[in-house]
Amino acid sequence: MNQPSDPHDVGGLEAGPIERGEHDTAWWEWQVDAMVRLALGKGLISDFAELRDGIEHLGPADYENLSYYERWAKSLAYTLLDKGLVTQAALEEKMAEIAARQALTS
Repeated sequence: MNQPSDPHDVGGLEAGPIERGEHDTAWWEWQVDAMVRLALGKGLISDFAELRDGIEHLGPADYENLSYYERWAKSLAYTLLDKGLVTQAALEEKMAEIAARQALTS
């Protein structure tokens, strides 16, 4: 069997059992879903294939360690940065603002 070339390319490899149970969607996961759908609606990303392309370009560590919606968030950020629609400084500033807000509420 051929070895996968990228971390997402696991077709045919042993991966263990699949968790098929329902789970609650966390609030932040709904927010990521909403951001992606808003980006689609505003034409900032063309379609889910563009989002998937960003996910496929994640490094092995990110791909293995990030959850489904964390991959979506990182892909969306990379895509918007790549298109010049968001700057790294603006993204970092917003992330710091959110972290500070969360620190106050926890």
